[in-house]
Amino acid sequence: MTARTAAKPSARVRLLEAADELFYNEGIQTVGIDRVIEHAGVAKASLYNTYGSKEQLVGAYLELRGSRVRDRINRVLESRATPRERLLGVFEAQSEALTSSGYHGCPFVRATAEAPEDSSISRIAHDHRAWLRGLLTGLATECGYADPGSLARQLHFLYDGAANAVRMDKDSGAGAAAREAAAVLLAAAPLTEPGGAARPAPGMAAQTP
Repeated sequence: MTARTAAKPSARVRLLEAADELFYNEGIQTVGIDRVIEHAGVAKASLYNTYGSKEQLVGAYLELRGSRVRDRINRVLESRATPRERLLGVFEAQSEALTSSGYHGCPFVRATAEAPEDSSISRIAHDHRAWLRGLLTGLATECGYADPGSLARQLHFLYDGAANAVRMDKDSGAGAAAREAAAVLLAAAPLTEPGGAARPAPGMAAQTP
């Protein structure tokens, strides 16, 4: 009986895999389309038949990176019991990525630094950031914080800062530090009373007049 040969990945898959590796490691402007095609081992016509242009290939690469981030965060959040634990779980999921050997910075920050403001690349990056901010805001709302939008904004600053610290300062502990800072923010942020008024968070001592 003849053993079956594994099916070769399609040109679309090979192009995306090559783009994912080269764009992330070297930058979207540094890597020309001919290098991607050569690395993927496909004909040049395959790129234009499947993605249409380099910009659309970059967009597909960012969508892939974004789906991995969302999958990783959702996987961690599924194992957390409360909204507060899930808020901190966002930072635990990020730390998992920041401490991986292949981490070279946020792909969205790197890509948008090289792309026009009105490009599809910038739009995809904006949509990804909006998803993360929405997740943080939703979890903060579930926790009962008085101003979930402002709290989510502050948490997002910590998230961004950790990624930049690892990339720029080679600070391998930045993810853990961001998680600790997030816990301090959550302890200090006021909660909403059943009637709608704000009350001190459980981590803050009551203030006497």
